Amino acid sequence: MARRSFVPFGGPEVPAVELNKARVIVLPIYYEVAPSFGAGSKEGAYHLLTASAELEDLDEETGIAWQQHGIHTLFPLEPPEQPEAAVAAIEAAARPHLASGKFLLSVGGDHAVSIGLIRAAAKIHPGIGVLQVDAHLDLRDIWHGSRYNHACVMRRVADDMGLAFAQVGIRSLSSEEHDYIKKNDFKPFYAHRIDPIDCSWIDDVIETLPPTVYITIDLDGLDPSVIPGTGTPVPGGLSYRQLLELIRRVGRSRRVVAADINELAKIDGTMVSEFTAAKIASKILVHCL
Repeated sequence: MARRSFVPFGGPEVPAVELNKARVIVLPIYYEVAPSFGAGSKEGAYHLLTASAELEDLDEETGIAWQQHGIHTLFPLEPPEQPEAAVAAIEAAARPHLASGKFLLSVGGDHAVSIGLIRAAAKIHPGIGVLQVDAHLDLRDIWHGSRYNHACVMRRVADDMGLAFAQVGIRSLSSEEHDYIKKNDFKPFYAHRIDPIDCSWIDDVIETLPPTVYITIDLDGLDPSVIPGTGTPVPGGLSYRQLLELIRRVGRSRRVVAADINELAKIDGTMVSEFTAAKIASKILVHCL
């Protein structure tokens, strides 16, 4: 990966806040190993942060300044390529900020980054639950020779961490995953069963989550008409408004302590995916703090 200049979330016009005074810590992660289809998520953090400089300072729905809590953007983390070592490095980078009570917003990388992030959050907040927005179940036990691949994220959450979780927007799964969810009586929220108008399904999502929650958003959970720039776009996903309503209601009814946005892969000649991802990040700050 070409060396990129440091870009803080919100760009240079957002007042810089010292680490110890910030309520929000943004952790950019440059990591991508063995993508299933399209590549590019390794530089996703850079493109999201660059696009975030174009955000207006007020949230249009609430009138809240999303930067009001104070944001400190860390220098990007580039974990080793060996998956298990990468997970350990990501966990080590995340844990002190979670332990100090900061809200940790991690951006970039393929979805495997979430394993270390969730593992860190679970050690600080025992009994935490995970809200996963994704096109895929990510419940394979091993993929491309590793238990720490992006296709294994929620299998590690279920088997290794033993956490409660809700999977939303699912519309792609393997036979192995289908057998696994039947055996364990898991009930994903499949995209084809989500009403495009009635949002009462969100109440069912919230009921499956414990009081403290970690949110992981694989951008392919949204429909490709919203986010085309992702490694494995799958038709029939969530709309932008459905995702925002989910974030708003979970943030209102649960204590969200951390979140990540992953699998952004820039498409040359358009900025729609990275700007939409940055907008989603600002919505998390508005609705979850």
